Amino acid sequence: MTATLIPPVQAADKPAHRDSNVLRWLGAYTASMVGDNVYYLALSWAAVQAGTPSQAGLVMAVSAVPRALLMLGGGVVADRFGPRRVVIGSDAVRCAAVLAVAALLFAASPGLWLLALLAVLFGTVDAVFMPAVGALPARVTGRDQLARVQGMRGLAIRFANVVGAPLGGLGVALGGAAAAFGLAGLLIAVSVPLLISVRMRDLPADGEGDLPTDGQGNGKASGAADGEAGEAAGREADGEAGPHSMGAAPDTAPRATPWQDLRDGLRYIRGHRVLAPLLVAIALGDLGFVGPLNVGLTLLAEQRGWGASGMGWVLSGFGTGAGVAALLLTVRGRLPHAGRVVAAAILAGSVAIGALAYAPSLVAAVGTALLVGLLAGLSGALCGALLQTQADPAYLGRVSSVAGIVSLGFAPLSMPLSAAAIGWWGTGPVFVTSAAVCGLGGVVVLCSGPLRRAQLPR
Repeated sequence: MTATLIPPVQAADKPAHRDSNVLRWLGAYTASMVGDNVYYLALSWAAVQAGTPSQAGLVMAVSAVPRALLMLGGGVVADRFGPRRVVIGSDAVRCAAVLAVAALLFAASPGLWLLALLAVLFGTVDAVFMPAVGALPARVTGRDQLARVQGMRGLAIRFANVVGAPLGGLGVALGGAAAAFGLAGLLIAVSVPLLISVRMRDLPADGEGDLPTDGQGNGKASGAADGEAGEAAGREADGEAGPHSMGAAPDTAPRATPWQDLRDGLRYIRGHRVLAPLLVAIALGDLGFVGPLNVGLTLLAEQRGWGASGMGWVLSGFGTGAGVAALLLTVRGRLPHAGRVVAAAILAGSVAIGALAYAPSLVAAVGTALLVGLLAGLSGALCGALLQTQADPAYLGRVSSVAGIVSLGFAPLSMPLSAAAIGWWGTGPVFVTSAAVCGLGGVVVLCSGPLRRAQLPR
């Protein structure tokens, strides 16, 4: 079989933060994320104005249902049709939907049903958008730059979180929810031409070329045992191929069904010596992290008398720490002994989470939150880089979808549980228990030899 490999001149000539192609992708991603933040603020404001607080909460929650239920299928879509096509199509649909709602709100007051419909549509599109976003970095840069790209992506998320809410508030102040929706749609629209201008890279076929390693420098053809050739052969002009052909010529092989692709992806993840324990570690870390840093922190601030401003300072400390971690990875590009660093960061971060409930003052709490953000940001970025570099390119969409399900499907379950448990036992025991759950993720990393020895490519 003839495979189209990444040309050597592309491999590591430019660091990602100096590569105009990567910067165009980053600009598109940042615009889309800022638009998302503006959209959510506009949706919550419009829902509160159109109904009761409980109805507004329901409108905000309905988008999570299709996103959680359909995300595995979204990973299949991303792998079958190419992540760039999926991301461009998703942004185009989201932009059109948000602008249409903005126009309707300018003309009339359609009520909650329109907002609920928009939320469901947004969640459905997110189910294919998010796995495709996770699979796209490997198409725009070399494997040796993927860790740096994860740092840049983290900085973009922090920037969107900081800028999006004030922009949404400005839109609401100037023209109500309709203006804020219009602003969100325009920001998302900016991403489409930028993505169209991004050049896609050819990727090595399964079992060939730039392979993941087993953590000891030995090349490993992930998924090659079942004889699949991946997507690289016969790559189209823009660098993306259609569905992989199960190793046979495209014109003679029977086309796998989406259900077969889904089962194949889950089987691939389950049998992978690095990805399987890594996803378990991510799940445990998120389960122990999301509850205390959301509901738990609010209740802790109320009990300690810090108030909303005090809670804001603690959250700022967390955001600052996470931003520093993303900046570190952006500048360094690679940290040695990635698997061991992940384990150490998760374990140390879990201790900091437990200590947050016993901070003697607001200043100490802010400092502890900064440490939590630094360690969580570092472990999260490295986990993302390991997912990108260890997964075979043909499976990246499905791997990203499983990671998304872990973070967006399982982890939020800890929030109502944390709130109820704090009501029964208080903040201290619940924070310590959550820290222990989070720390189990680090234990999983240490107990898995291939994951513990995993390295990022040079």
